[in-house]
This record gives sequence, C-alpha cells and structure tokens, in this order.
Amino acid sequence: MIPRLKERYGKEIVAALAKEFHYPNTVAVPRLRKIVVNMGLGEAIQNAKLLDSATQELGLITGQKPVITRARKSIANFKLRKSMAIGAMVTLRGNTMYEFLDRLMNVVLPRVRDFRGLSTRGFDGRGSYTLGLRDQLVFPEVDYARVDKIKGMNISIVTDAQTDAEALALLRQFGMPFRRETRRRGDEAASEGKAGG
Repeated sequence: MIPRLKERYGKEIVAALAKEFHYPNTVAVPRLRKIVVNMGLGEAIQNAKLLDSATQELGLITGQKPVITRARKSIANFKLRKSMAIGAMVTLRGNTMYEFLDRLMNVVLPRVRDFRGLSTRGFDGRGSYTLGLRDQLVFPEVDYARVDKIKGMNISIVTDAQTDAEALALLRQFGMPFRRETRRRGDEAASEGKAGG
C-alpha cells in the first residue's frame, strides 16, 4: 500500500510547487531523499548499557535496525578514544521514510510539551532540515516504564531542493507545523531607527 504522504506528493504537491516556483518540468520539483534519526550518547563512554537501550528504542521508533556510530577521533578531556561507540542512527528511505514523517507530524510533535510549531531556522542552506527532540517518550512506541534515561535525538529531513525556501515550501506542503517567524523586537527597533534617521 502506498503511504498517504507519497500519494499526496504525486497528486497535489508536485503541481503546487511547480506553480509556485515555475519549474520547467515536474522532474525539477524537489523531493524527499531520506530521513536520518540520530541519537548521540556521550554518557555511553561510562555506561555501555545505555547504548543497548538506545538502539532498542531507536529500533522501535523507526522500525529499522540502528547503526552504531563511533568517535572519529580521540578527545582526552572527555576520556574519549577513537572508534568508541558514542551513539546510534537510522537512515530511512522510500515508503518507510514517508510513514515515519507522517507519524512525526501527526502523532509525535503534538505530544511535545508546550509545542508552538517548529522554527524555520533549522535549514542548512542546502535543502536539509534538522529538528531536535529532547526526549524519546513523545513516541508512543516507547514504553514509559522501561525507560532508564531520557535521551534526546536529532531528526534530519534531507531533500534535493536547491534553496532553503524551496525546502521550506516542500515541507509546508507535506504539513510540517512551522511557526510563523516574527522579527525580534531589537530588529524592529533598529529598522524603525533607520527609517526615522
């Protein structure tokens, strides 16, 4: 069965983006490439059991077996040696990626405490968006009783958009709950000062 977001992309989003950005053809319309879910665990240096529970939870959340991430170099101050296991990550593609994004937007983000929408500052300039979650308990798959430690994670949504504006438009079309960014008071005062001067 085709995930509903994938179906919506083909039926509605391609046409809407082509109209908004005047793409020469539908092949030029940006699309989702992959979603990377990454859990960094610096404390795993002292407590190896943390890594086992993190990989188990990440597997439940994504429905895919996580890969252990290792330190690239040694850092003496953190008692970190090269190739030490310091986290876990999962890369989602295809239907699994669309299903995960659907659950993230409609089930997980509404469960985040005091959620007022996502910031639009998480774009990297190359069409990818990263958001951070403070704890894994917002995912209904994680059993509260079995959690030994609160663990945060980063979720990177990689698109093949050329600019942040195109990536933002694509994710908004999917239904990502971005908040309307307002200019800070300091910026407004500065612009008013310039106008007055």
